Amino acid sequence: MTIKAKISLGLGFMFAIILGLGGLGAYYLHELADDSQAILKDNYSSLQYTSDMQKALLDRATDPDALHRFNENLMKQEANVTEEGEQELTTALRRDFNRLKTIPADSAALKRLQSALLQLDDINRQAMFRKNGTAEKTATDALLLLAVVGTICFLIVFSFIINFPSYIARPVRELTRGIREITSRNFEERLHFRSSDEFGELARSFNSMAQKLDEYEHSNLAKLLFEKKRIDTLIQLMSDGIIGLDENKKILFANPVACRLLGIDEAKLVGRYAPDVASVNDLLRTLIQDLMAEHWTEAPSQPTYNGLLKIYDPGLDGAGKESFFNKQIHAVTVAPTGDGELRPAGWVIMLENITPFKELDQAKTNFIATVSHELKTPISSIKLSLKLLEDNRIGELNVEQKQLIGHVRDDAERLLSITSELVNMAQVESGQIQLKIENVAPMDIVRYATRALQVSASQKHVHFAIHAPADLPTVKADPDKVSWVLVNFLSNAVRHSPEENKIDVSVSSLGKQVEFEVRDYGAGVRPEHRDRIFDRYFRAPGNNGQSSGTGLGLAISKEFIESMGGEIGLRTDPEAGAVFFFRLPGT
Repeated sequence: MTIKAKISLGLGFMFAIILGLGGLGAYYLHELADDSQAILKDNYSSLQYTSDMQKALLDRATDPDALHRFNENLMKQEANVTEEGEQELTTALRRDFNRLKTIPADSAALKRLQSALLQLDDINRQAMFRKNGTAEKTATDALLLLAVVGTICFLIVFSFIINFPSYIARPVRELTRGIREITSRNFEERLHFRSSDEFGELARSFNSMAQKLDEYEHSNLAKLLFEKKRIDTLIQLMSDGIIGLDENKKILFANPVACRLLGIDEAKLVGRYAPDVASVNDLLRTLIQDLMAEHWTEAPSQPTYNGLLKIYDPGLDGAGKESFFNKQIHAVTVAPTGDGELRPAGWVIMLENITPFKELDQAKTNFIATVSHELKTPISSIKLSLKLLEDNRIGELNVEQKQLIGHVRDDAERLLSITSELVNMAQVESGQIQLKIENVAPMDIVRYATRALQVSASQKHVHFAIHAPADLPTVKADPDKVSWVLVNFLSNAVRHSPEENKIDVSVSSLGKQVEFEVRDYGAGVRPEHRDRIFDRYFRAPGNNGQSSGTGLGLAISKEFIESMGGEIGLRTDPEAGAVFFFRLPGT
């Protein structure tokens, strides 16, 4: 029989006992209620009617309504005849009452009425005593029977309460003790209780598990040691620096690359408390500074990337150089045997050597800067030659020639803009942005940018609507760089605005900052492109599905504004079109 069936039977038995006691008590209570109701309804009411009729007979000489009251009580008594002999007396009362109403001075009828009333009172009083004795006997029998049955049920339930929990608790205690032994790696522990229910099956399964763990412990230990040595060898041979910490931030291992970068031998690192070593080693202090923060008390589930580090690498041959490493922190979590909950077990700090990629990126940046700079001179010469060709002193040009020169001029301007953006991007990537910070009036920046775009805006019949208060503070910025950013915003707005429309240019003061905002009423930026709009080389497609520009303008603008201590962004909830803004610190 299963445990569920046994518990169900036990609870069903207790329920049956409770139901039986309740039913027996309810039965005797009902009997007592019936006896009491019989006394009240049958006899007490008759006594009341008899008393009222006697008073009516005494008051008939002074009260004209006395006979009427006598008749009402007599009618009630006639409806409440319950005892033997009561009917005859009630009939006699009615007969003599009718005679008394006919002959009020009939004294014989009056005496007969009084005698019948006394006999009727006596009959009901005797009946009350008799029924009261019956009720007392019923109560005594009920009390005795309930006491006997209750005592028997109490003994049965008490025995059930004492024995049944131990039946459940004993196997659980044995199982808990066995689990503790297994947790202590005592795989020879066995459970010895026998049963045909789930506890017996649990004991057999536990013993089988313990036997398999015991076999595994004795058969795979050498293999586990071999695998550990192989993993240690792989860590030692890796070209990236690796440092392992336990949950208490003690150093478990450090491969040769990490030891070389730290400048400390492995024997002096392993087993030591990392913050103690970091107190005398700047690099290790930088590597573990995030682990010392409060939010690292619980290990995150994903690796954390903490950016680029420039570290001097002595090298294997002693030819040291500055190298670039990407720091990664991997939190290690494990689930102990038999426990499904993951627990922090330490961290692994990796220093990924990205020096070759950084050198290639630097070479690319230098190449772009050189090519862009070299292209500026021939492009400027082309523009000068175009200007000379347009001079009438050299000769008149026909319409087709003027159109060709216009196309060449537009292409030259586009090439010059691209080379300027590439030069700026080269400065950004190389970290050589040269700023000339000074106090600048915001409206001077707005006027310069709108004038620079006035011609291209008029070609599309687009006008600039400038909104700015008169008491704007000056901003701390490089006027050339911030003007370049605003020109880029306005250029994009003109390009994406419908013809015969407007572009809102707003300047406002926000606390200690001044905000510049450009709103166009074109198609806007699609939601899927908003997160990447400031990425390098990203070009959002236009209405026709094609991309325009180099994808560098907004990325350069972001670098310029942030290098001046400002903020830049895109509003995500404009009513129509796109809204770009940047903020600069005020004075």
